[in-house]
Amino acid sequence: MIGDPCKWRALGLATFFISVATFAAPKPETIATCETCHGKGGNSETALTPSIAGQPETFLTNQLFFFREELRVAKPPAQEGLPSMRDVARRLNDKQMTELAKYFSTRPVRITSPGAADPKVEARARQLTDTMHCGQCHLQDFRGRSQMPRIAGQREDYLVSTMLAYRDGKRTGADTTMTEVLYGVSDADIKALGHFLARRK
Repeated sequence: MIGDPCKWRALGLATFFISVATFAAPKPETIATCETCHGKGGNSETALTPSIAGQPETFLTNQLFFFREELRVAKPPAQEGLPSMRDVARRLNDKQMTELAKYFSTRPVRITSPGAADPKVEARARQLTDTMHCGQCHLQDFRGRSQMPRIAGQREDYLVSTMLAYRDGKRTGADTTMTEVLYGVSDADIKALGHFLARRK
């Protein structure tokens, strides 16, 4: 494939939605439903639950679509009685998903106290991000773009668990790139990457 493969994947993976010229703000009760698990403004304080604040709009839109169409399956909520992503997404039409994605993509990112950085672990992680070319898709500051998620400032536990799931072939979704990238990477190196990325602003 000629050119930037990430760019071509961004164009090739569906932009499933018709462009809407104007967007209404999502209903407060819909925002509140999202914030129950993903935290105020989309900054998660719940273990193993990702922050969605500042994520690229296309990425968020696509993920909602994947959940609604059961192309992606999430683990059950940590707390009993909370709705699953499938339950939430199946109640949304395309326009509502686009509005939610736009809303949370514009929320400021607030890093949830990951603790002090370990210089040795960070040095190893910097090596890994260079050799694995993480910045090619997620950009050099890891803020993400288009369908590629922001991984800077994401919850450390979520980053580690997600990378392990990709490596072990347990993460479902529309793109197998991360499974290929993480194939054979050790637990220790995945933990180093999570440690490093969670502390990026």
